[in-house]
Amino acid sequence: MLMHVRSHTNFFNTSFFKKVIILLLLLSQSGLVSAYHLIGGELYYECLGPDPNNPGNQLYRLILKIYRDCAGGGQDFDSLPNGPAIGTVTVYRGNDPTPFITTIEIPAPDVIFLEPDAGNPCLVVPPNLCVQEGVYEFVQSLPISDESYYITYQRCCRNATINNIYDAFETGATYTIELTPTAQATCNNSPTFNNFPPIVICVGQNINFDHSAFDEEGDQLIYTFCSPLKGGGLYGGGLAGDGLYPDPDLPPPYEGVDFILPDYNELAPLGGNPVVSIDPQTGLITGIPEIQGQFVVGICVEEYRNGELLSTIQRDFQFNVAYCEPVVVADLIGEPIDDLYTYESCGETSFFIENLSYQQQFIESYLWEIQVNGQTQTFDSPDLNIDFPGPGYYPGQLIINPNTQCTDTAKMAFNVAAPPVADFSFEYDTCVIEPVIFTDLSQPGTYPINDWQWQFGDSRDTSLVSPDHLYAEPGDYSIQLLVTDEVGCVDSLSQMLSWYPAPPLIVVEPSSFLGCPPVDIYFNNLTAPIDETYEIIWDFGDGGVSDAISPSYTYTAPGTYSIELEITSPIGCTIERSYPNWIFVDSLPVADFDFPRMPFSNFEPTVAFQDASVRAVEWDWRFGDFGSSIIQNPEYTFPDTGEVEVELIVTHLYGCHDTLVQRIDIEPLITYYLPNAFTPNGDGNNEFFGAAGFFRGIRNYEMVIFNRWGEVVFSSQSPEEAWNGRKENSGTLAPNGVYPYVVNFDGPRGQPHQYRGFVTLLK
Repeated sequence: MLMHVRSHTNFFNTSFFKKVIILLLLLSQSGLVSAYHLIGGELYYECLGPDPNNPGNQLYRLILKIYRDCAGGGQDFDSLPNGPAIGTVTVYRGNDPTPFITTIEIPAPDVIFLEPDAGNPCLVVPPNLCVQEGVYEFVQSLPISDESYYITYQRCCRNATINNIYDAFETGATYTIELTPTAQATCNNSPTFNNFPPIVICVGQNINFDHSAFDEEGDQLIYTFCSPLKGGGLYGGGLAGDGLYPDPDLPPPYEGVDFILPDYNELAPLGGNPVVSIDPQTGLITGIPEIQGQFVVGICVEEYRNGELLSTIQRDFQFNVAYCEPVVVADLIGEPIDDLYTYESCGETSFFIENLSYQQQFIESYLWEIQVNGQTQTFDSPDLNIDFPGPGYYPGQLIINPNTQCTDTAKMAFNVAAPPVADFSFEYDTCVIEPVIFTDLSQPGTYPINDWQWQFGDSRDTSLVSPDHLYAEPGDYSIQLLVTDEVGCVDSLSQMLSWYPAPPLIVVEPSSFLGCPPVDIYFNNLTAPIDETYEIIWDFGDGGVSDAISPSYTYTAPGTYSIELEITSPIGCTIERSYPNWIFVDSLPVADFDFPRMPFSNFEPTVAFQDASVRAVEWDWRFGDFGSSIIQNPEYTFPDTGEVEVELIVTHLYGCHDTLVQRIDIEPLITYYLPNAFTPNGDGNNEFFGAAGFFRGIRNYEMVIFNRWGEVVFSSQSPEEAWNGRKENSGTLAPNGVYPYVVNFDGPRGQPHQYRGFVTLLK
């Protein structure tokens, strides 16, 4: 099945869209798809009055309109000689259950080709566009009833390429109308639609289609989007026969098509946000379709009289939404505002305007018309080169294909303005810190100046007309004034300003006012405004000078010093200041201490220290790696022996330091004692022969005990180990007697010790 495009000129409400070419991709299908052709339909009735042959009956003319795609090779209309089947319309009465009344074989339709307006030279009709309307008319007599009649036509199938419903390939259509009891009794005529829907609508363009209906009796009509109805199918269905064309047609109620939720529904059949809508009072369809494709749309019209529903007619139709392009469009370089291209210059009288009009294959000629001092100048070149005599406003237009039906016009205007002239002056006291007064002297051109932009060269600016400005730092500043008039013409002027005043006050902050030699003092110069271009002279009171802005200076001798500072700007503005007796440098402290000159040992480890320092206010004692103290005369007990460096750091009132280190020796001492007898008899008293005393620091220890024949009965390498009277402390107890021994070891500092003697063993 092919999707076709047709232009509908009443659909659009601007002249732009009378020149629309629809460029639409033709979707070719094959096989079974080409057999399905249904793209819409509607059913309505006209009451002809009482039936003269059947008293109590009304005669009705029924009009059924079916629309088909006639370019895709699909089946022809029902009831035609070459059609697939004889079409039927089925009549039911009542609701539950609905009794079958009759099946009407409808006659062959009048077939009408619905084509775009070929008389419009700006409309190019796609070669494969073909839509046919089949109009069936027949008369039926029906008894007046207190129940509704339902007159129904069903047919398969819709185009498979429809985007907004599920299984469009297998979904047919139902076109039905209800004859209510009131409509029967009053011989009412149903409404009829005034206009045929547009075959093609354009993506991104406003819809403005009048889908209103006409009612002969003038009843109230309410318009809504509603769901198209299912009916017929590919694989059988209906009360009898093939589901492609049910015979008889199925009874109500009828189901709506299955919209693809949530993107589409019966009230938003074209999707998008905001959705295309229909006015319930006028039937005007408005909105901007956003999605390209094919969409089945249902429109219902309810007919009311005195608040009572008489009838509802329904039309559904396949809307083709495609991207559209204009055939000829007058287009110029730049962006128009309210359809007017405006070209402005500030003093420049020559213009070149590039013509961007399209489509070139449909453009045959150009006409430029420009108004210059009351005269019309014309040009026929594609682009425009023009020189104006001077400042002024010059309107004009470009006409494509003038004096033809296929034409378009672009409006333009040239605004040649005399630019403003920027100028200013300034005044200030060169040696005093005060704002500089700037005065605007600019002259306007054609239009008044409405914007002033000052840049003062110090990253600050203002939009005042004549500002005052106070600088924070001295220097040479480039001042710029940019003036702009009401139409954007600009001019600028730059001037240099040298701002080097003398500071109003010298402010200096030394890092210290007191110290001990050598003392480094940083003189922080907080005077403002000054920089490296200023001449700086410092006198530090001891003959030292400096030309730095904020110098550091070292005093090496005690004394009281006065400071003087003189500052001169590059243009000769001078200020000076003296600070008498400002810096005091005191003599250094002297660290000294004493302690008793007596032997100290692990048995006597406590030392009393006596401070003998001069000009000290703080004391920091450090006793080797053992400990510290901050009292003036500490007493310290050393936890270990050996030579220790005792350091005293003293601090002057002004933070100066001195240090003294002295060494002190804590001698390691031992004691060693042996008994002359022991009684290893098991009574728990005096069972062992061994040493007593303080052994810490003993090295290379050896004890050897002999019997009277010179045999070794016990030996040990630890002073903690004792003899129990047995040979090597095991076996049988040795006999009573006297046993000689020899003990050798080295003291903590390596001095040798030897003990010889006798021990008596008594059992």
